[in-house]
Amino acid sequence: MEASVIARQAGAASAEVLMMPARTRAHHLHVPQSMRCPVPASGKHHHHSGAVVAAVQHSNRGHAVVCAAIRSEVAGEAASQTVQKKESPRRLTAERKPQLFVGLPLDAVSDGKNVNHAKAIAAGLKALKLLGVEGVELPIWWGVVEKEAMGQYDWTGYLALAQTIRDAGLQIRPCLYFHACTAPAIPLPPWLTAIADADPDILFTDRAGKRHLGCLSLSVDDLPVLHGKSPLHVYSAFFQSFHSAFSDFLGSSIKDVVVGLGPDGELRYPSQSKGGVTGVGEFQCYDKYLLAQLKAHADETGNPYWGLSGPHDAPRYTESPEATSFFKEHGGSWSSPYGQFFLAWYSGRLVEHGERVLAAACAALPGVAVAGKVPVVHAWSKHRARPAELTAGFQGYEAVAEMLARRGCGAVVGGIELADAAQPAAARASPEAVVGEIVGACARRGVAVAGESAGGKAVFERLKERLRRGGPVGQLTYQRMGAYFFSPEHFPAFTQFVRGLEWAERHPDDMPAGDGETIPLSPRSSAAGNARQMQAA
Repeated sequence: MEASVIARQAGAASAEVLMMPARTRAHHLHVPQSMRCPVPASGKHHHHSGAVVAAVQHSNRGHAVVCAAIRSEVAGEAASQTVQKKESPRRLTAERKPQLFVGLPLDAVSDGKNVNHAKAIAAGLKALKLLGVEGVELPIWWGVVEKEAMGQYDWTGYLALAQTIRDAGLQIRPCLYFHACTAPAIPLPPWLTAIADADPDILFTDRAGKRHLGCLSLSVDDLPVLHGKSPLHVYSAFFQSFHSAFSDFLGSSIKDVVVGLGPDGELRYPSQSKGGVTGVGEFQCYDKYLLAQLKAHADETGNPYWGLSGPHDAPRYTESPEATSFFKEHGGSWSSPYGQFFLAWYSGRLVEHGERVLAAACAALPGVAVAGKVPVVHAWSKHRARPAELTAGFQGYEAVAEMLARRGCGAVVGGIELADAAQPAAARASPEAVVGEIVGACARRGVAVAGESAGGKAVFERLKERLRRGGPVGQLTYQRMGAYFFSPEHFPAFTQFVRGLEWAERHPDDMPAGDGETIPLSPRSSAAGNARQMQAA
């Protein structure tokens, strides 16, 4: 069934259905008898209670999610009665509970003027609001907004979507991305691609001369390579146009903005090859502009021969650190005076780039909190050299945290649910330690941290474990809304995860009464969101 039909049913049924016991609510939804899902009675085993109406086909997918949500709620109702007789397990305190955001589809707007899957997104937004989600992340692409010509912006589709989000009562966190996306395919602006075709050195380049086509090299931030203007000038104009177009939302529906700082929107070099997991990656300092800056830096420090090129003895993308001499754990040239000179320059350029772009965003967006994404590069993090982090541009995270603190910006840390035990042994990876270092460096400098997770049923317990540890993680973005997100295989589990983030004690009015629960009006209670979410799923 189309999302619009589900949404209409949600609105029409809300007043009546919300006050019904969960066990009987399924039979009052506006669906044909043949499409109603069986709801087991409490205390009895049903062989089909864990399934999701297998006969429901794609056109009826919305009802399958409704059925799954009802089953989930019935299970939760029974569990809640049991919990009253037992001591509650450790729960998140008010200070620790993060605000929960859900990412919208990457291609929610792909041509500037229209919202893709508008009806489905609108229905999904209602489901998230009723579940108690704080807001949504809205990906905004340079290649969509400034597609036709430099300085020519089309915010039509994004403004329409922002209005839909606001009407749903959700907060909006825009992510302003200056890179290309491969899946779905969202390229850089065509006019920029034409410039790069004429001068490919404006792109990141590896030792073999291969160009990274997804974003501009940080080497040209302040160089007039874009028809006489610098990328920083173009970014600033983009921020200013965003501020003007979304002025009606800023400070109310939009309180913070994430700014893209590199590949995949993250502050890093594109050091890993596609699909690389266990390799160390490669340095990306071989465009002519970065090489010229390296040479100038070496001359200034009195070591002119150190500026002729990047490390000649570094491994290839997929090789181990022991394959060549640069990253050898003991005696590698990474720890030599030359190695430390190069690595300090390489990582310093990355931090300087992040600061330039964030400073431009802060200047154009007064009164709005600004954040940048800091990646969790965890391969080989148990190795003494930590080579994958070095090729990505990180000599630790203190300098990054100091830069964010100077600019009054926050950090978005992805992959906070990653577990050491799930990593390939050959990678010698400790994502838990890397996340801890990033979060710790930010905490010591008062930098606000938001977590981000790639999502999936398998991560929920891991996410709850990470959030229970406390620390400065004030927000969590769960990626991302789509067909799977609202599927019977996923959405009931997500509902339970959201329940687990609640911390308030149950109000007496929220306690079960009679043959079912009372749906409370208090915003503290998780029961309200759990009961309502099924209507718009």
